[in-house]
Order: sequence, then structure tokens, then C-alpha cells
Amino acid sequence: MTGTRRLRPFALLAAFGILAAGLTGCAAPAGTASTSSASADGLEGSITVFAAASLTATFTELVDAFEAEHPGTTVALNFAGSSDLVTQITEGAPADVFASADTKNMTKLTDAGLQQRDPVDFATNVLEIAVPPGNPAGITDFADLAEPGLQLVVCAPAVPCGSATAAVASAAGVSLSSVSEESSVTDVLGKITSGQADAGLVYVTDVQAAGDAVEGIDFAESGEAVNTYPIVALKGSAEADVAQAFIDYVTGSAGQRVLAAAGFGAP
Repeated sequence: MTGTRRLRPFALLAAFGILAAGLTGCAAPAGTASTSSASADGLEGSITVFAAASLTATFTELVDAFEAEHPGTTVALNFAGSSDLVTQITEGAPADVFASADTKNMTKLTDAGLQQRDPVDFATNVLEIAVPPGNPAGITDFADLAEPGLQLVVCAPAVPCGSATAAVASAAGVSLSSVSEESSVTDVLGKITSGQADAGLVYVTDVQAAGDAVEGIDFAESGEAVNTYPIVALKGSAEADVAQAFIDYVTGSAGQRVLAAAGFGAP
């Protein structure tokens, strides 16, 4: 698996807790809030979240905030293309939560009966053309991606961004010829930023997250393929309470603010 975020040790927090317990006269006065390092709701446990590559920046931020709010928890992240993640899960990879970049791959998981309950939609996304700074190829619209000799990179058809690309091309009546089909949007961006391609099709959020490394070009046809992102807790999780609490955080007001700031649409 790629893109794993390591669990962080909490030995220092435990040591502080022992020290505080050994001190006298330090109890919080009546009517004041406790400053214990433990979560107020007592939530504890470690989970692993498998998430679509286009969620890398937002879920990393959300995990930091979630762990800060629930100090007894740790969350490991594994990012890849949604189709690859489903394959890993169905083949027995240990995971507690799955967040997909489309409903098609989530359906593969639910058809296999691997969910604890029904998935919940938490975001939407659309495609945008990504080009190197300065736009050397002079691309202005979607039709320009079919120009002969253009070095175009797209996602593979099995990946949500690849499926969206095919849908947009069909709706626009444009035949695309790519030099490479990648397994995730991050791989497409890598081809652009490394100078190996003139253009690529990724999500609006990926262009925003890339900052000055790429330029984004909106196109009217992007509305023909709006991807909906669902999330679900997986059956057999040893930390079902933590898994559901993380899902509630992503779908709640705090999570939705982070996702909106990154360019995601409402579910």
C-alpha cells in the first residue's frame, strides 16, 4: 500500500497524565472544566482509513483536527485510486473506513457486503484541465485536448477521474488520445509538474492543492460528470466507535468547512 500515514505515539501524553495524578492540590475547582488530556467523551482506539487520492490534503488536515479533539485516538491514512483501494479491501487488507471518489467503486464494496451500514455522501467534485505554469501549449478549452501532438495525461478508465474523463469526452463529442493513463489523480499531476505532459485532467481540488506548480483551466463540459464521494465504516472493525466518530466528523460542520475550503462541492 502507498501513501500510508504512520500512527503517532502518545507516550508523552501518558507521562503527563501520570505526573498530574501524582500531584496534590491540583484538582479543578468545583464548577470548572477539567484539563485532562483524555477525550471528554472517552473515545479511544486506532483506525485505518482508506481514502481516494484526491482526498490527500483534506483528510490529512481532518485527521490532525480529529486527533486533537479526541486525544485517545490515532488515525492512519492510506491513499490511492478508489478502484485500487476497493481491490485491497476485498482481498483482506485491514481497514476500518473507506472513502471513495465515486459511487461506482463504493458499490463494489457494498455488493461484497463489507460495510457496517449504508455509505454516506460527503462531497462532490468536478474535473479541471491542469497545465504547466505559463500554459506552454496554449490550451483554452476542452476541445484543445484533442489537438494532434499534444502530450495529454489522463486517469485510467477504472479510476473515478478516468470514468469522469470518458463521460465528459463523450458528452462533448471530443475524441481524446492520451500518452499515458494513470492510476490516480496524483500520478497525473506528477506527470504535469515533472514536465512530462502538456496537460492532464484532474479534479478542481487537485489543481487548487497544487498551488503554483500547475495552472487550472475550467471548461463548460465539466458539469457533465460530477463525482459524488461516499464514506463508510467497514464490517469487522475492532474500533467501530472510532470509525463512526471519524465519519461523523467528516460529514459534520467541521469536516464540511475543510472540504469546502479545498474546493469540494456539497454532497
